[in-house]
Amino acid sequence: MILTVTLNPSVDIQYRVNHFKENHVHRAAAVSKTAGGKGLNVTRVLQQLGEEVTACGFTGGHLGSFIEEELNSHGIMHNFTPIAGETRNCIAIIHEGKQTEILESGPIIAEKEIKTFLTTFQEMAEKVEVVTISGSLPEGVPENFYQQLIDIAVKANKRVLLDTKSSLIQNTLENQHIPFLIKPNKEEFEELAEIKCPQKEDVIEALRKPIFNVISWVMVTLGKNGAIAKHGDKIYQVICPSVEAVNPVGSGDAVIAGLAAGSRRRLEGKDFIRFGIVMGVLNALEEQTGSICLKRLDYYLDQIEVREIS
Repeated sequence: MILTVTLNPSVDIQYRVNHFKENHVHRAAAVSKTAGGKGLNVTRVLQQLGEEVTACGFTGGHLGSFIEEELNSHGIMHNFTPIAGETRNCIAIIHEGKQTEILESGPIIAEKEIKTFLTTFQEMAEKVEVVTISGSLPEGVPENFYQQLIDIAVKANKRVLLDTKSSLIQNTLENQHIPFLIKPNKEEFEELAEIKCPQKEDVIEALRKPIFNVISWVMVTLGKNGAIAKHGDKIYQVICPSVEAVNPVGSGDAVIAGLAAGSRRRLEGKDFIRFGIVMGVLNALEEQTGSICLKRLDYYLDQIEVREIS
């Protein structure tokens, strides 16, 4: 089983309008409301891959109930810790090929709620093979909280895949127990490496920094330009096929799902990389965030080139 962690989930509301103009009234051509948050995108893709997966995190109020009910309707297992606060909304306005977002910060988590979650997480970590941790920390949760989760999981001999902002990744690389894999995007990687990387060659050079020697896998995603991956002393360049993206939002989360599934299936080397990256491509081809079409899997898997360059 795979356990996904989404500490700050949301109800994602998407409005599609023909034209967007400040200080005007707009009528939405289409509206959708889904259980959102990076970890829940991961969860949905894992379920579509046929993996046994359980989602956990914090939920509260009517919006928290909405998230749990939507997961129930799709047959997705979950074990959320209830909180007194109200789960947040996140709004995306889709207009003229652009996306304008309004993100609520979310509820403040109480100390007793944190303790309850840690107890639940420890119990669940014993029962799973892989743990994914995605997204931001809600208010009230200490900055070292992801490190606490990694400590629990690693002590239980579980692999942890971490996808969050650079400062939180940095914290985990400075401790005894570290993730199995981190997946920064280009901007996050530049902050981690403390260097600007305008070209792929700069990413490759920065990956040789000592900070990245302690971790088994570093996957730097570059959007339509593929990815650069480091495993041990080997560095790989990933070249993706050119596609007409329908909705690239959540493609990084889909990559984490593919890597988690690949890890549980014990894929290695180029096969592991390819299986992760193809999920991002498949997600970009679907309108719904955190969605893939398995009928396209084999075709696009063959289209992804992974070159060992070091």
